[in-house]
Amino acid sequence: MRTLVFNADYPRFLVWLYRRQPGLENTSYAAQMAARNASLFGVADFYSRNFSAQGHPAAEIHVNNPWLQSAWAREHGMSVDLPQPPGAATPRALPAWLQRAVAPFKPLLRPLARKVGLSPTLDAGAENILLAQIEDFRPDLIINQDTFHVNTRLMRRIRGIGHPILIGMVGIEPSRGEDWPVYDLMMSQLSTTVGFFRKLGVRAELNHLAFEPTILDALPAAPETDIDVSFVGTVSPDHQQRIALLEAVAGRYDLKLFGSRPQAVAASSPLHRCYQGEVWGTDMYQVLRRSRVTLNSHIDLAGREAGNMRLFEATGAGTLLLTDFKDNLHTLFEPDREVAVWRSPGDCLEAIERALANDNSRADIAHAGQVRTLAQHTYRHRTLEILGFAGQLRAQR
Repeated sequence: MRTLVFNADYPRFLVWLYRRQPGLENTSYAAQMAARNASLFGVADFYSRNFSAQGHPAAEIHVNNPWLQSAWAREHGMSVDLPQPPGAATPRALPAWLQRAVAPFKPLLRPLARKVGLSPTLDAGAENILLAQIEDFRPDLIINQDTFHVNTRLMRRIRGIGHPILIGMVGIEPSRGEDWPVYDLMMSQLSTTVGFFRKLGVRAELNHLAFEPTILDALPAAPETDIDVSFVGTVSPDHQQRIALLEAVAGRYDLKLFGSRPQAVAASSPLHRCYQGEVWGTDMYQVLRRSRVTLNSHIDLAGREAGNMRLFEATGAGTLLLTDFKDNLHTLFEPDREVAVWRSPGDCLEAIERALANDNSRADIAHAGQVRTLAQHTYRHRTLEILGFAGQLRAQR
């Protein structure tokens, strides 16, 4: 089953990637793709390599990378405009007060934002390149991990190219008013999102995120463990519980905060002094490995469900993860044996104290978490699940 996987990268990551390798944007498609995958950021080529390893030719397309996509177009005889140099134009963030105000209404506002040009989308040239790539690859299965850039209108056009099976992946609260029935299947790590699609009459299944074991072979030597408590991730108006937790931890411990700059918090917040900058891919994994304890707090809309990427990245790297308790956590990890758990900021502070005071207990939990992840939560496991879903869909056609 020939499989194409659509993905999109954070603009800040793309600027970082190309600035650290000057001239990369002028190299071949293969060279740029190799550099992108070697960064180990996000899901890299983890889906496609595991589909391929199971006998299903597969490829990734990073739909919003203009330098990568234009290289493919040139190599296939398409006339394209040269994109701006990396970092030439950086989108300005909305003011923090406005981000906080609109956060609860995002699912309702996304269709309007798309109409007025405020939502991520592909321009006509980028759409034409993507359609040409699909014509060239002729997939039997397409997995769309970015339903913003590749929206349902475009998926309708894609369906007409060989009538592939279409699977969408949504990890956040879905937008309202979209043509979701264009997909044969929607997948999410959240059962509430699965339920949303099923109420619309769209087939939907649970499919969790994962860790790629080959990362461990690609990383440099394990660094010295010199960080007591770390957090790697986003601090935004969508993460109010996270902000409260991190501020409580910062008041007692030497918290090191990596990721997006904490602009959504008050100027007096201790998180500003904790901020260490952004880390991507390999650098992120090294930060995790430097940490005695790394924290997790899900995005607010996750509600009572666990399932974010940090669960698998941290445990896969062999770090003790201290995560927020969720009703379904036990289906992924055994609380307090494979991951440490907190239920309130005060509870979290006590758990950090216990972990830092007992090296053996901390190491035992970290090891058990890594063993569980490598045994049950890898991209090989997830792609096997997806192939099972796709096989059922093909049999029903």
